[in-house]
Amino acid sequence: MNKKFLFIQPTIYDERGEPVKKSKLYFVGLGMPLLAALLPPDWEAEICIETIEDIPWDTDADVVGLGGMGHAANRAKDIAAEFRSRGKIVVMGGPMVSLVPDLAAGYCDAVVVGDAEGLMAELCHDLERGTLQPRYAEKLKGELNTPLPRYDLVVDKRIGDFLPVQAGRGCPHTCKFCSIYCLYRGHYVRRPVLEVIRDITAIKELGFDKFLLIDDNIVAHPAYLKELCEQIRPLGMTWMSQCSIRIADKPDLLRLVAESGCRVLSFGLESINKDSLLAMNKKWCDPDDYARVLRTVTDAGIEIASEMIVGIDTDTRESLLATIDFVKSSDIVAPKFYCLTPIPGTDLYEELKDTGRITDPDVLSYTPSRAVIDTPNLTATEVEALFWEIYHRVYTLPAILQRTVLHRRMRSRPGQTLFFLMVNLVYRSQIRRRISPNIL
Repeated sequence: MNKKFLFIQPTIYDERGEPVKKSKLYFVGLGMPLLAALLPPDWEAEICIETIEDIPWDTDADVVGLGGMGHAANRAKDIAAEFRSRGKIVVMGGPMVSLVPDLAAGYCDAVVVGDAEGLMAELCHDLERGTLQPRYAEKLKGELNTPLPRYDLVVDKRIGDFLPVQAGRGCPHTCKFCSIYCLYRGHYVRRPVLEVIRDITAIKELGFDKFLLIDDNIVAHPAYLKELCEQIRPLGMTWMSQCSIRIADKPDLLRLVAESGCRVLSFGLESINKDSLLAMNKKWCDPDDYARVLRTVTDAGIEIASEMIVGIDTDTRESLLATIDFVKSSDIVAPKFYCLTPIPGTDLYEELKDTGRITDPDVLSYTPSRAVIDTPNLTATEVEALFWEIYHRVYTLPAILQRTVLHRRMRSRPGQTLFFLMVNLVYRSQIRRRISPNIL
């Protein structure tokens, strides 16, 4: 008889402690479809994306697997507790679990630490033999090969018009707040180009003409990106990804990326304050050069989404409010912000854990909008208030119109600009309900 694995991608809690639900999910995670593809042939798989679906509490699955992004960890532990009370075996994994495995172990039967490619078959065989181990761990190897994800398990759900495909894993940079750095310590590996193209082609055959290229810094190896773009271009698809702002200094590569169909890149700008970037080990970014970089990328035909941090030690009320003016005057079409979070395992956490400046040690309760660090200039409460003030002022209706339909991009890319107008209005609606815009 076949065994069955139910994979659940948990949602997050809102400010009132209620699970966030949406009518449609645009950014589908890759983790669950990939894990399903890694199961042995005699195992069945089902995927539940809680943001858009109800959890099947009465499932006939033998095992429940819980993952998700870091801020979904609090919801994941509650789901785990409920399934265990119903007699189900629960396995937890993902970035947050990998950083705090001892904490996660208290809520499940087994934790998976690190990458699961070499672990799923072993875990399933142990389940069949009744010898499940409390912990399975795997380090990132020198190469990355993965099977075709089980996209078929998510395409019939209420999702957007694109699917994810992974190119590389890890990151060569050493930003001290970053969980990716703490998991991989500067190690970065790439999948073979033809394997990536295999997945993109499969997405196209499913009827999609867009994809999200998952890579924490796709520009880290220019020769690889060049080869990949040359293979993507004939497919006639459009795509988005994230990378270092340094792509603006590689005009030939930037042009090829745009010609291959890239329409959106996300940049981790973090701060417009040089001292703040130095404090975060991100000295290779120059805020004085941001305006040039952003315009260069936008003029190449690629829209910019940005991510910035609120609550760095050098932040003041004045410097954070200056961020509002910077965003309004820049070429960023979709700005996002996060409160600085001291995730255990990160260098930032190790630096702060014994100082008494972390106001709440319950890491599973952290959210993108929750400040838990008292800084030299601002208390955690003041940081959080500024976080919401920035969001409200950046997402006024005049500010939204200025960076969409009234921006020069409307003349050259009207369809894409109207799409981002919709994105901005959705973000505005979430902010007014005190839900931090995110990829769920």
